[in-house]
Amino acid sequence: MRFIRSILLGLVTLTDVAVAALSSGCGSAPTITSGVKTITVGGTQRQFTIRVPQNYQNNKGYKLVYGLHWVGGRMDQVANGGDTGSKNWKYYGIQVVANETAILVAPQGLNGGWGNSGGSDLKFIDAMNNYIDAGLCVDQGQRFSIGFSYGGAMTYSIACARAKQFRAVAVIAGGVLSGCDGGNDPIAYFGIHGIKDGTLNIAGGRSLRDRFIKNNGCASMAGAKEPASGSRTHITTAATGCKAGYPVKWAAHDGGHIQAAADKPAPEENGEASWVGPEVWAFFNSAGL
Repeated sequence: MRFIRSILLGLVTLTDVAVAALSSGCGSAPTITSGVKTITVGGTQRQFTIRVPQNYQNNKGYKLVYGLHWVGGRMDQVANGGDTGSKNWKYYGIQVVANETAILVAPQGLNGGWGNSGGSDLKFIDAMNNYIDAGLCVDQGQRFSIGFSYGGAMTYSIACARAKQFRAVAVIAGGVLSGCDGGNDPIAYFGIHGIKDGTLNIAGGRSLRDRFIKNNGCASMAGAKEPASGSRTHITTAATGCKAGYPVKWAAHDGGHIQAAADKPAPEENGEASWVGPEVWAFFNSAGL
C-alpha cells in the first residue's frame, strides 16, 4: 500500500519538480513524539526540538519545516517564539498559520551558529531527515527551511546543496556564511531583507536571490521596487518567467537586521504583528509548489 500511495502522489506533481513520496514511517505507529531529541552525526551529539502535529495521523504525509536560529541563538527560542514566548512567532510565525498541518523542527547549531565546517551541518540536516522520515509520516516532496541571519545563511546553504531534498526555502537577512556547495539546481526561493540592514546588507541579500533567479529561469528582478526609508512598509515582488514549480519572491522592508519585521503602526520588530510568517507560509503553500 505504501508503494501505491507513493505512485499516486508522484502522478500529481509538476514536470521537473521533485517527485513526492511518503516516508517509510507512514502507515506505522509513530516512534517520535514532540520534544528535544539527540542524535549522533559524525561522532558528535546534535540536538533538535521537534513538534508533532496534534491529532497526528500515520497515513497522512505531512509537510516538514525546519526553523534555523540566528548567531548565538537557541533552538528553544525558535520553538517558543523568542525569549518573550510570543505565541504568534513560534517557528518564525509558522506554527500558528500552519494550524497543525506540518511537523516543525528547530535544530541547535554548534556553538550557537552554523559554521557548516566540512559540511557538518548539512550532514546534520540529512541525519534529521532520515530520523524523522523513519519515525513519522512525511511528504518527502514537501520539506522546507526558514532561518534568520546565520540561520538564513544555513537555509541558503540548504538551497544550494539540497535542492533535490527540499521544496522551498525562506531566507531572512541571510548571507554566505555557511557556504554554497553546488548551488546550480532550482528550488523555490523567498528572500526577505531590510533596506537598513547594517549587519548583512541588502545588496548581499539580492545576490543570494539572484542565484535562484538564474537557476529557476526567472526574469531579472534588478528593477524590483523596494520601500522608501522612513516609510515603515514592505514590498513583496514575485519574479516572472520562472520554471513551473520554482517561483522566486523578494520582500524588502524598511527596517534593519531583524527577523520579525512589522509595518507601522506596530513596533519595527513585533512577532505578534509581523507579516513574515503568514507570507512565508502562503509561499510554501502556493499553487506553484
